Amino acid sequence: MTYDKGLAQRVHEILEEEPGFDEKKMFGGICFLLFGNMVCGIIKDDLIVRVGASNYDAALKMPHAKKFDLTGKAMTGWVMVLSTSLDSDEELSDWVQKAVLFVRMLPPK
Repeated sequence: MTYDKGLAQRVHEILEEEPGFDEKKMFGGICFLLFGNMVCGIIKDDLIVRVGASNYDAALKMPHAKKFDLTGKAMTGWVMVLSTSLDSDEELSDWVQKAVLFVRMLPPK
């Protein structure tokens, strides 16, 4: 499976200065991690974002966000952001920072 390498580069540039940053190819796309915890990723042209269970419902109400479902069952705490809303660096950064705030609360792996 392919993923949008341009979008991946933009996410990389947002996260590269974060302590504990890493990236790995997973799920046929690419995932970005902090201290071993997944923050976000790209599958095809869309961004998947880890917002946590407590922020899940609010994130789903955001424009262009939908449930993240790879297996037929939505992954609570994760949303998929459609690529149509990610043209702006500000919009992309806002989503990535939502995930960073959540993941910073998790213990390192």
